[in-house]
Amino acid sequence: MTSIISKFITKTLCDNQGGLDLDSLNAILSKSFTVADPLLQSVLLDGAAFALGGGETAAGAPRLGPGTLVVAKTRLRLCSAKAGQCSQCSQLHLCRFVVCGQCRFGNSCKNSHSLSSGKNQEILKSQGLQDLTERQLFQLLLQNNPRLLPEVCPHYNKGDGLHGSCKFSTSCTKLHICQHFLQGDCAFGTSCKRAHHFHVNKQLFQCFSCENVENLFQIYRNKFIIEGQGERRASEFPGRLLPPAVPQTLGGATRRPLSSKPKPASAPKPASDADKNEICLFFIRKNCSFKEKCARVHWHLPYRWQVSDSDGVTWTDLPDMEEIERAYCDPRQENSSTEQPSLTAKFLNLYFLKSQSAVDFLTMTFKSRPVRRLSTASSVSKPPHFILTTEWLWYWRNDTGQWLEFGQKDADAQASITPSMLEKLYWADRDGEVPFCAGNQQYILHFAGEETQMYQQNLKYQTKRKIRRRPRFVSADEVAIKLKSAGSSTAESLPQYWDKNDHPGCDYKLIQLSKSAEYNRIETLFKRTMPNSTIHQIQRIQNPSLWRVFEWQKEQMTKKNEGKSVNQLYLFHGTDESLVEAICEQNFDWRVCGTHGTVYGKGSYFAKDASYSDQYSRISSRRNKIMFVALVLVGDSTQGRSSYVRPPPKGNSKAFYDSCVNSESNPSIYVIFEKQQIYPEYLINYS
Repeated sequence: MTSIISKFITKTLCDNQGGLDLDSLNAILSKSFTVADPLLQSVLLDGAAFALGGGETAAGAPRLGPGTLVVAKTRLRLCSAKAGQCSQCSQLHLCRFVVCGQCRFGNSCKNSHSLSSGKNQEILKSQGLQDLTERQLFQLLLQNNPRLLPEVCPHYNKGDGLHGSCKFSTSCTKLHICQHFLQGDCAFGTSCKRAHHFHVNKQLFQCFSCENVENLFQIYRNKFIIEGQGERRASEFPGRLLPPAVPQTLGGATRRPLSSKPKPASAPKPASDADKNEICLFFIRKNCSFKEKCARVHWHLPYRWQVSDSDGVTWTDLPDMEEIERAYCDPRQENSSTEQPSLTAKFLNLYFLKSQSAVDFLTMTFKSRPVRRLSTASSVSKPPHFILTTEWLWYWRNDTGQWLEFGQKDADAQASITPSMLEKLYWADRDGEVPFCAGNQQYILHFAGEETQMYQQNLKYQTKRKIRRRPRFVSADEVAIKLKSAGSSTAESLPQYWDKNDHPGCDYKLIQLSKSAEYNRIETLFKRTMPNSTIHQIQRIQNPSLWRVFEWQKEQMTKKNEGKSVNQLYLFHGTDESLVEAICEQNFDWRVCGTHGTVYGKGSYFAKDASYSDQYSRISSRRNKIMFVALVLVGDSTQGRSSYVRPPPKGNSKAFYDSCVNSESNPSIYVIFEKQQIYPEYLINYS
């Protein structure tokens, strides 16, 4: 029985790009077999046939449960000897290009293109793989045989250059792609400076079929899971898979479905370097509830200049920070000394001495020590209602040495691109190129990875001009004025049912609901799957700041949807009681609040059924539990995957889906990647 189940699972996985999450595999398996839990556990924990990725135990070992990805594994390899030089080995004698998808030598190829030879059939039978179709076998070999896939360049994944520390750059025969992206754990997402696609390496996959090229991410993901796990003893895994469910019987055998019971909310994710270098907008407004748990820097200004200490670890604030910022915002300045050099030797020498004690903006150093500038998020990455974001301006240098802002009129012509457009493109791809026009001339702007290396080039004359990206200056006094103005402003369009007397500007207020139509609506939603629970209190969360952002996001999504209304749902979210205040104030942030697994993507998880979210509601100081009811702009949804850090594009179009789900036909779990699509509207206190 074990062998039959194992072979069925192997064939199923190979038909599904080599791996499946536990829920999907279980759904397919249950249509054909009824298997006792211990038997199924022993099959899946066979380290020779399957590798497990995703969910982990506290000790870091792969486990069967939430987020587990089951990947097909084999010891079978292709013989690496040349044709005719091997006779008795136990590996397949087959052309590697056929396995990859296409051999350009065709019938003249010296290597075998057939699996039906007596020797190959004997080898397949010895491995228990004789029943696999050719397509299934090739999928299995691709993710297990190391020599079939181009190796990921380890040097590209180190260093700060355009090609990392790889000295061969474009001539390198290894894959230049972010390894963490392939492993599904890149913390930088779309802002990562390394490639998250295979386009730049397409010459390495010329022998691959179109189908295999489309599935490269899954193939490499499976490969890393197999290589990273190796063979583990069954004792390393939990003895009990999952809780009891409704028993199913067939022929005297009883099996409880192996479904993914949610594990408790995981610990907060480690902050990325991007987060650690970003100043918290909520702290500037003096209301960050995450406090020491906040992934971002707490500072009272939207910029912070620091110099590295001699230990190379500690950073110290530079004096006269506002003056350094003022100088940096001037594109003419190459250092923080505001004095311009005189023509006389005496003053030239004096200027040189002063510049030595200034911050060098081109090398970002101060007295030969590294300097960093921390900043709030770019204004293009946040809705317009966010104050004190950093507005970046873009400049180019003309023939007379003047720095001119993009989009503003020059003596000759005005560029067809604005600083805002450039900033958005820069955030999308920092190694990219941007074509634009100025008058009757065409140009290409090269971001080139590093700000000091950016330039634009005239396509006709091939002349190059330097480019600079500098922020718009904001003084400490302006910060205070903006904070005061934001605090006194009123919300433009708050919901009619809100208590208008109880919203204190940017802060939030919890309003306890009395028995009413509003109360009954939320109670009915909750009781649909939690009929035996007792609701002690329902509170409405009134946060004008979050509401304005939510309404703005709805407007943007409606415009992209050609004016059609956007699909929005009330969904449930259970979390740790200690995070309630932070969520009410700043919305959901999966990196801080933890996640309910990442099997459908790295985002915030919401459930249609309260009973699902109940398993994530954790209590500490009291017996009652807390659950959020959020209004969520789910928009257009698609099937999620563990590798997603944002929804995928819709087919071949430039448009993206708005959210991911566990099932397109009957979704019950939604993954949201942009918190502007969420408004945490109610808190339910229950037992």
